[in-house]
Amino acid sequence: MTGYYISGDIGGTKTLLQATELKDGDAQVCCERRYASQEYACFSDMLREFLRETMALGIGSNPVSACFAVAGPITQQVANLTNLPWVMDSAAITKEFSIPVVKLINDFKTVALGIETLPESDLATLQAGKPSAMELRVTLGAGTGMGVAWLIWQDGRYIPLSSEAGHMDFAPADELQDRLLQYLRKKFGHVSIERILSGPGLTNTFNFLQTDLNSTPALVQVRLKPDGAAQISDLAFNHKHPIAMRAMDLFVEIYGAYAGNLALAGLCRNGVYVAGGIAPRIIDKLREGGFMKAFRDKGRFSSLMEDIPVHVVMNPKIGLLGATQEARRIAGNN
Repeated sequence: MTGYYISGDIGGTKTLLQATELKDGDAQVCCERRYASQEYACFSDMLREFLRETMALGIGSNPVSACFAVAGPITQQVANLTNLPWVMDSAAITKEFSIPVVKLINDFKTVALGIETLPESDLATLQAGKPSAMELRVTLGAGTGMGVAWLIWQDGRYIPLSSEAGHMDFAPADELQDRLLQYLRKKFGHVSIERILSGPGLTNTFNFLQTDLNSTPALVQVRLKPDGAAQISDLAFNHKHPIAMRAMDLFVEIYGAYAGNLALAGLCRNGVYVAGGIAPRIIDKLREGGFMKAFRDKGRFSSLMEDIPVHVVMNPKIGLLGATQEARRIAGNN
């Protein structure tokens, strides 16, 4: 088959779109662009711009298929994105752009699909553990939100199962985290784990810790953007700001505990894969030990937790890799 297909990884902050050309069974990426998601009123405006670029490159007029990874729940191929005011409908995209087959897929389901394609060099291992072949795996990752997907062995390969486990209740593990929960409950009512384990969540944690400024009067209160994760990281790692450093410690501890909870929930003996935009940027912090200490701190099941492999996905395009793999599959090219 000759033609090209479109894949995309659509997040609340950024979107990656890619066109891959297929000739006699060989696939070659011929166009890839990054877009700031919030600069577009709807996804169609972005896709229209991308397709104009592909046509200018002489790739072709219409793709044979498309797969888009979206950050949000999908019902009958319609998605309301969690962190964008967009509604995406695969049937509407098919009609508007004359693409024969269009599929929407949960963003962390495509992350899960991409795991099998990664070389070892794209993984940073926090705990080698004792992997058990064909047992469950789980992928999770903090970025604009918190994504989670499971991987179950079936018919000789891993099949991804999407979830909205990022909206599970936050479970505090000590008195400081109890106070964090109380602070966030006054602000949001229901406190999901995503209110902490995300870019905006790190901002929430920093702002909570600033409420204790009376004990550190020499510090000037810092005003952050709603998603001030990059600013907090800079304050912590480059300026040794004590509140930013504590916010990062707390973030990592809660991240590790949550990853451990997911590993227990699925008994994921063949690996936990931490992806998302934040983890690769703070990999040195994750390696310090606070993440794994909280991961393993499960009382009577602590010894079991030591056997579960834990890896950080360092490839920022893993979601796009999974979407590309699926776009090719639905075009009839397994």
